[in-house]
Amino acid sequence: MQVTLRRIAHTRSGDKGNTSNIAVIAYEPQFYPVIKRALTVAAMRGIYTEQAVRGAIFRYEVDGLGVLNFVLEGALGGGVSRSLAIDNYGKALASAVLRFELEVPDAWRPLLRGPAPDGEA
Repeated sequence: MQVTLRRIAHTRSGDKGNTSNIAVIAYEPQFYPVIKRALTVAAMRGIYTEQAVRGAIFRYEVDGLGVLNFVLEGALGGGVSRSLAIDNYGKALASAVLRFELEVPDAWRPLLRGPAPDGEA
């Protein structure tokens, strides 16, 4: 079944200068391998327009904690204090990734978090 990432993970973020850091943290250990397989650098690049993330994206795997850490360079319009954009802080970028859709086993239905959005199981 297709679900949004927010049903199986949460995010934490930070920003420094023109770089954003986004950690994607699986709610359950069995969720992590599915997230790790689906949420690649290419997938992250597809989530954000070139205007949102102009630089490189790096992914770091923290397998022991069930976390993927992404570093997005050129992601804050020159830096939070220099940008004219109203909402391009790390927290906004982290929130956007939670809309990413991925396939999970039907058996996980009881483990999913939060209410299902319209059209989602």
